[in-house]
Amino acid sequence: MGARRPGRHWRGIRVTAPEGTRPTRSGPSTGRGGDRRPVRPPLDRPRRAAYEAVAAVHRDDAFANLVLPIILREEGLFGRDAAFATELTYGTLRHLGTLDAILTAAAGRDVARIDPPVRDALRLGAYQLLHTRVPAHAAVSSTVDLVRSVAPGATGFANAVLREVSSRDADAWVTKLAPPMETDPVGHLSLAYSHPQWIVRAFSEALGGDLGETERLLIEDNERPPVHLCARPGLIDPVELADQVGGAPGAFSPYAVYLPGGAPGEIPAVVDGRAHVQDEGSQLVATALADAPLDGPDGRWLDLCAGPGGKAGLLGALAAQRGARVTAVEVAEHRARLVSLATRDLPVAVLTMDGREVGADPKLPEQHFDRVLVDAPCTGLGSLRRRPESRWRRQPSDLPPLTRLQRELLGAALRAVRPGGLVAYVTCSPHTVETHVTVTEAARRSGVAVDFVDARPLLPAGMPGLGDGPTVQLWPHRHGTDAMFLAVLRRG
Repeated sequence: MGARRPGRHWRGIRVTAPEGTRPTRSGPSTGRGGDRRPVRPPLDRPRRAAYEAVAAVHRDDAFANLVLPIILREEGLFGRDAAFATELTYGTLRHLGTLDAILTAAAGRDVARIDPPVRDALRLGAYQLLHTRVPAHAAVSSTVDLVRSVAPGATGFANAVLREVSSRDADAWVTKLAPPMETDPVGHLSLAYSHPQWIVRAFSEALGGDLGETERLLIEDNERPPVHLCARPGLIDPVELADQVGGAPGAFSPYAVYLPGGAPGEIPAVVDGRAHVQDEGSQLVATALADAPLDGPDGRWLDLCAGPGGKAGLLGALAAQRGARVTAVEVAEHRARLVSLATRDLPVAVLTMDGREVGADPKLPEQHFDRVLVDAPCTGLGSLRRRPESRWRRQPSDLPPLTRLQRELLGAALRAVRPGGLVAYVTCSPHTVETHVTVTEAARRSGVAVDFVDARPLLPAGMPGLGDGPTVQLWPHRHGTDAMFLAVLRRG
């Protein structure tokens, strides 16, 4: 592919064009012997940024929400250019499964046999052709230019594949490639809405086998989610925050604000710690624990899996109003530092340790805390709209070690809470193995008396679709939140 010139990198990600990118129109290019070469326009920077982000996700197992902002800064992209690069990156990652099936058909070979740089460029081009208003000629020519910069010998192949992709719209491709809904509903929904089949099955099971509602969930998973802010109680009023950012108060959480756009990290209230970025569903489950009726003392709260600190920040602000203190436990040092930053100036003590050490470490005594939050590590299937690459990385084999850890952490929480105290078990996953099965098994194995508290009254009155209780499952398509699960337990 030729030698590459030095350029700016982030963990091996090139953010300047490699050798072979054509010069700008500022002057003609002269080759050996003085022969003039054709002049081509410079490589499209937003598309190049999107390509670098998608390539980093697939090549380096990077996370788009972490790597893309760095690439945008390196490229100096702001405003509409940054928004376009973001749309291309996240849209391509969300629709990856369907795009790959279409590219396989258009290329006449399995997409896995296409050279990775060409493959990622073709994915971006196919997304533009099928899911944006970019004119077909512009999508094809810009993608061919991109392929020319990363694999010059593949431009003819890329041009032919993209022209075949452009011969049908997205619905026509699904009609051609997806199995019939009548005979294979999971296979049809998987290809039509770009989710692995095992995830489609898990969603359908959690929704009681309702395929129509499963389809609505998959559609919502592929939409760009809004940014939610949390106005920390006692520090800033949500209406005031909404006015400052030009947003709107949330539909359900009393602390939520919907951000219309822009960079949330640059908002003054976020910079100085009066607010933070947090999905409304996460706010609701933390607030449910804090507001649940409790007899006896109520000054010692515990967040057993606190990183990166969003729920600890909200609990800390509530604790400050009520004369309580929060102990926040996080096993990973870098995440514990994030918790410390997120809870500065709040009554929160951060411990860098394993939450399962309750009773084995004097810093985490048994039967000591009044309220305990277990925001357990999980597959993250409830936040696929925010982390689209996760749907392609997670596998069913991830469940056994995760559910074992979840049971151990919930068992530790039940040891940590005093008799009569409350434990909230939370996951950002609707998978029944991570929700109902984990809670039931952990309670059964805990060796202590446990009662389930009906969580529905702990959420805002009039909130729709909360089910039969006592646990609650939130949904993107029902509530506009991540798919957060909540179970509240009282120790006997």
